[in-house]
Amino acid sequence: MNIAKVLDAKGLACPMPIVKTKKAINELESGQVLEIHSTDKGAKNDLTAWAKSGGHELLKHEEENNILKFWIKKA
Repeated sequence: MNIAKVLDAKGLACPMPIVKTKKAINELESGQVLEIHSTDKGAKNDLTAWAKSGGHELLKHEEENNILKFWIKKA
């Protein structure tokens, strides 16, 4: 997977991971992938719903050492 940008949203509480994700994805070209790292447990539902509502594709997500990682492909 070719990652265009990595967003560190660790330690941020809702809604900041979404706010920062929206800003970061706006800087990407269509089809590019944004990797997001978050420690907010609500980010899983929030980012999944946000990606869907914006027409973006949540490629995958995983949890590693209490850090949630997401890969979203810009629409």
